[in-house]
Amino acid sequence: MRTEELIIYKDFAQGELLQDMVHLMEAYHEEHDRALCYDCMHRLVEMAASHGFYGNLWHTFLANLLVNNENSYSMACEIRGSVEGTINQMALHDIRIFKELYDYDFTNMMQVLQVPEFAMILSYTAPSQASKVYNTRIRDRICHLAELFNGDDTPEAMKETLTTFYKEYGVGKFGLHKAFRIRHGEDGVMIEPILNITHVQLDDLVGYEIPKKKLIDNTEAFVNGKKANNCLLFGDAGTGKSSSIKAIANQYYERGLRIIEIYKHQFQDLHDVISQIKSRNYKFIIYMDDLSFEDFEIEYKYLKAVIEGGLEKKPENVLIYATSNRRHLIREKFSDKEDRRDDLHAGDTVQEKLSLAARFGVTIFFCAPDKKQFQQIVRTLAKRYGVVMEEEALLLEANKWELAHGGLSGRTAQQFIDYLLGKCEESP
Repeated sequence: MRTEELIIYKDFAQGELLQDMVHLMEAYHEEHDRALCYDCMHRLVEMAASHGFYGNLWHTFLANLLVNNENSYSMACEIRGSVEGTINQMALHDIRIFKELYDYDFTNMMQVLQVPEFAMILSYTAPSQASKVYNTRIRDRICHLAELFNGDDTPEAMKETLTTFYKEYGVGKFGLHKAFRIRHGEDGVMIEPILNITHVQLDDLVGYEIPKKKLIDNTEAFVNGKKANNCLLFGDAGTGKSSSIKAIANQYYERGLRIIEIYKHQFQDLHDVISQIKSRNYKFIIYMDDLSFEDFEIEYKYLKAVIEGGLEKKPENVLIYATSNRRHLIREKFSDKEDRRDDLHAGDTVQEKLSLAARFGVTIFFCAPDKKQFQQIVRTLAKRYGVVMEEEALLLEANKWELAHGGLSGRTAQQFIDYLLGKCEESP
């Protein structure tokens, strides 16, 4: 099957299974090959269980290898599509080999090794399509790609289908997933996918049209490759700041936007994170939720250096979006004024604390709704979720709820509607 002749597509995460399957295709006449065949079947079924795959598991396995292999060709094509140059001939050389693997007829192997059960691998119905590796959207795209390859009569057509996938969705973890978090692994800073992100849309956020428009305008410019600013969303709790960021991730995923969530204690890893993403074709928003600092915390200095001020220029494909209940991010106390009497350069101290917020070019204020706005949010959410209740009674109960549950906010309104829906579900 010539897999040792692959030029670009190498170092697969499940390469051992690929090599064992290739061995079976090339030499399935020995007794121990029968045991190997059953072992390969086991691993393919386990893959189906963990990934939620269905259909022809051999084809889906190969499609999964191709969409996850980050190499010089796939990374050049991600989001952009077809590229020029000799790399195309090298990619086509490799796809010819994959086409041979894809079109292989297992009939004779099943007869010689007496493993008719292998036919179940080629037409597999999953007991559950839940996935521990992908969400449903990604899983279905990979299974659909495997089906599309069936219609490709030539390696050239198969390469075109794969390149189109790279253009539409990308390659590897950044291509398949919307959102990420970071952690320290044995090899340093790791960027890991978040498998399930809340499917909130900007239209789901009732009101706040002006703040949402400012956020959309800045993000639109960023995604279109124009100049854009780092954004600070600040204001009262429960007003939709974090939900707006999640909605942005959902709305612009198809256009190559990705979100990386980072916490305050991880700011020292920012340079490592940026070094891993600066050469990719995606647009990245580094997202910091509920950002604020006590006066004794110094992590903000790492953030300042990354945003502006370091020798290395921040890449064009990276922005920082943060949410906070504080406009100036760093806590200031009245006692600070007393301390400044002993500070020879009090103005410098003030500027040090204000300079972080000043490095966010766009600041967007989310204020708590008044009573009238709160009631409108409740009406809208009740209609959206199908709550059947007289309006007067609905608003009366909503007013009681907000008095006992945190005051006027969009979050309180949503919690109230969830409470009503829960009561409906409990009713006989």
